[in-house]
Formats: sequence, C-alpha cells, structure tokens
Amino acid sequence: MGKKRGNNEGTIYRRKDGTWCAQITVGRDPDTGKPKRVTFYGKTRQEVAEKLARALNDVKQGTFMEPSRLTVGEWLDIWLNDYKRLDLRPTTWESYEVMVRCHLKPAIGHLALRDLRPEHLQHLYNEKLKAGLSARTVRYIHHVIHCALNQAKENGLVVRNVSEATKLPALKKREIRALTLEEQQRFLEVLEQDRLGVAFKVLLGTGMRRGELLGLKWQDVDLEEATIRVRQQLTPVKGKAIYQEPKTEKARRVIPLPRDVVLALKAHKARQAKEKLLAGPSYQDNGLVFCTEIGTPINPRNFNRKFYELRKKAGLGEDVNLHALRHTYATRLLELGEDLKVVQELLGHSRIAVTADTYAHVSPKLKRDAVAKLDGMLTPKKTPSA
Repeated sequence: MGKKRGNNEGTIYRRKDGTWCAQITVGRDPDTGKPKRVTFYGKTRQEVAEKLARALNDVKQGTFMEPSRLTVGEWLDIWLNDYKRLDLRPTTWESYEVMVRCHLKPAIGHLALRDLRPEHLQHLYNEKLKAGLSARTVRYIHHVIHCALNQAKENGLVVRNVSEATKLPALKKREIRALTLEEQQRFLEVLEQDRLGVAFKVLLGTGMRRGELLGLKWQDVDLEEATIRVRQQLTPVKGKAIYQEPKTEKARRVIPLPRDVVLALKAHKARQAKEKLLAGPSYQDNGLVFCTEIGTPINPRNFNRKFYELRKKAGLGEDVNLHALRHTYATRLLELGEDLKVVQELLGHSRIAVTADTYAHVSPKLKRDAVAKLDGMLTPKKTPSA
C-alpha cells in the first residue's frame, strides 16, 4: 500500500511486512539542514495515528523529546512520574523507584532508549545475581524494565520490547516455617508478660498480616460476635506510616475470632482505657486497637523489633520471622482438617492456588492421615467354614 497522509497528522504508511508507520518532522538537522523525522510504529493505522497525535500535542506543548536522543534513564523517570505515580499504590511505586534508582539507571540509564538491546539487560541480570541479589529481586528488576519498555513501545519510542528476549533466573521455592505445637506454647507463655503480647496472640489466632493488624481499629472489632473486619492496613512509605485499603477484594474479609483471642482483646481494651486516663490531654485517640501508650500508630519496624525480643525470650530460632505466625495459623487449621477454600478466605489470598502452593508441605501428613483411615478395610473377612 502506498503512502497516505491524514489531515494535520503527518505521514502515515504501511510497510511491506504489514507494520503501520507514522512520521512527524521535528525540525532540521543543524549539520545537513535536512528535515529531522521521528517514526512511530503500530499494528493498525489507528494505533499509529493516535501515537502521532500525542506527539504532535507534545510538540505544541514544548514537552516532546526526540526518541533518538531519549536515554533509558530519562524514559524511566518519565514513565515512573507521568505514567505510574497515580496508577500504583504508594508502596508499590516506592519499590519501583528503588529498582530504577539503585539497579537500572546506574547500569543502563546512559544508553539511548532505541539502542537498548537484550544483551544489555541479560548482562545486568547476570551481574546482579553474581553480586548476591536473589532471583526474586532480579525478576522484580526485570518486571519494572519490562513494564517501562511496554509503555515505550505503546508510545512508539521503540519498535519492540527487548526485555522479552532475556532469560530469567529460576525461583527457588520458599521454605515455609511454622511453629511447632511446643514452640507455639512457649511463645504464648512469653506473650503473657508483655504489653503488646496480645497483638502477637491475635496474629496467631487470625492469620492477619502485620499491616492489617497495625491498621486495625476498634470500630472493626465486634467482641460480642467475635469477629474482626479487615478494611485497611498500615504501611510504611518513605519512613512514614500511611493507611491504605487492602490490595484485593479477597483481602477485605471478616475473620471469626477464637474464644481465647476474644478474652485477650477484652482485657487489652480495658488496659488501653487506663492508658488514656494516665496520658490525659497528650493522648491521641486514633481508635487503633494496637498503638503506643499515647495512642499514636506503632511503627512497623518497632513492631518487628518487639517480635525479635519476644522470640528470643521464648527460645525460638532466628529462622522464625513475624510472618511465621500467619503460617502457623494456616498450618494449624489444615492439620485439623479444615477445607483449603476456607483457609484461603480466612487468609485473604486472591486465588486458592496461592494457598495450595504455599501450604503444600502440610498435604503429605493429611494424605497419610486420610489413607490411614482405610487400614483394615481392605483385608477380606474370612467366612466360617461349614
């Protein structure tokens, strides 16, 4: 098909391979005096026309940057701030920004965006692995640059997403560490002696995430019905704690409370009322179930430090992290024969496959217990002889 020119939209044409192209003139080359053209690519005429329209608008606004001169670092900054800042949760945006600033820009930020090749990224991934980064972190770096290049392709800045031609390191399955019954009992005994002990007891009795617990308010706790409603979480962002809604609909859930947890929360509520009286006007009542002695939110890092202190007192190993309390909750339920779908909903997992994969280590015991019920049932009974 020959060249076509739309009204005020530059030149649009189709190549022999079926790809649609659009060109815009953005001035003249200072050395040759020839027109400087920028080309955009797409699968349809409408797609390249839209890219061209955006480029023309950028030229009019004075914000257009020639793709040939745009570096990877410059594009990553544009992508982060103009495309992702309002699209992502603050915590996710912050993690993207760290990947860009600490890993991507130092290694490939100087390259022209259009000169970026798969081997540049492959070398980056390999070097990060050699430096000791985990396969999970390297894959996250890949995810960030992959998304940024997808947007660049959408904008007609690159012809293809070169990250698709890279080979990623395989993920090692994470070892799930749950407390044994004996460890759980030792830990519970230590909790009785600490002001925040009830918070960790709630984690053991509900499987809540740290952020969900620290963001929990009394208005979402029904001690009569023995339920907790998860509607927000406390999340650290750039050194500050902010409240956010749960990531998924499944995470917005109602969790029934064991009787021991209800009794502990009632006693905790009474103690908190005394703290309010003692603090007087300096108390900042945020309605939080777990807070400092003057009502302010607990810093998540301080909460972790408290856990490490209690872990040591209980004689638990360093392989037991805070998340192990959530794993212990799920493991106990499965060991007691609870349905996997029920456990998924209690944990707030978005998909049952996540629950099944995470707690596959519990299955062998459950299977053995189930098959043990057949013992003696497959032996033919002898009939008395005549």
